[in-house]
Amino acid sequence: MSPGDEHETSGGYGGTGQTRTHLPQSGTDIYGGARRGGRSSSRSLVTVVGVVVLLIAAIAFANRGDDTSTSNDSTTSSGSKPDAASTAASGTKPVQTKANGIPSGFSHDQQGAESAATNYATVLVSADILKPARRTEIVRQVFVADQQTALQNSLDQAYSKDFLSKLGLDANGDAAAGSTYISRTVPVGTKVTNYSDTAATVEVWCTGLYGTAGASSTNPVTSDWFTLTLQLHWADNDWKADSFSQKDGPAPVPGDNKASTADAMAKAVQEYGGFTYAR
Repeated sequence: MSPGDEHETSGGYGGTGQTRTHLPQSGTDIYGGARRGGRSSSRSLVTVVGVVVLLIAAIAFANRGDDTSTSNDSTTSSGSKPDAASTAASGTKPVQTKANGIPSGFSHDQQGAESAATNYATVLVSADILKPARRTEIVRQVFVADQQTALQNSLDQAYSKDFLSKLGLDANGDAAAGSTYISRTVPVGTKVTNYSDTAATVEVWCTGLYGTAGASSTNPVTSDWFTLTLQLHWADNDWKADSFSQKDGPAPVPGDNKASTADAMAKAVQEYGGFTYAR
């Protein structure tokens, strides 16, 4: 894992999970003062949305449920515990090239597929996905060519002006003055459930931040845990995605950390850059 470009957007994204919200103590920032009644509508969209674009030119917005794929790799086979090497960092360095700000040029092997899936997870569930211009760049870079048009059209319909306005965002996916919509995904680990020289299925276990940082926000920044499953194909000398889907967890017991103020959260997401990941 190596430092990458800083996340400079302030839009929003879809995702999953429901975690408790810590109410601020008396005299602290009023951000987050209202108890969260449910999941963020943006993140729950892609949770409920699990995007499927395999051989059909469509996206199915629905939870995929538990993965039933079986592994062709002995280190991830069903019914047996993984060995130490399968869960330890490989030591492989991250790729050095990027296209449209997204890592590219992954190695043509299982580790390359895991690295590609991990880096793609950070942009598919990110603030950028709600920004129309940036969304187009993401689709063109991450997905195989024959799925791009259908996926672009479906995402444009899903992230409509009406949907964005419900999140407090304008047509460009930007929050109102004085507020910052935060969406950042942090991969925790990967698992390959199927692999060949031309295709791979990779699960990426993630945690993330989502919500609006602002003095009057009723949608405070919170965290969640989810697993993103990506179907990859080797195309144009790189790993590209055919489809992806998302489900909740696994999630640890929430800690008792004191919630930060809106200003602290907005400042953190602006000052702390993201990473380029390697298996």
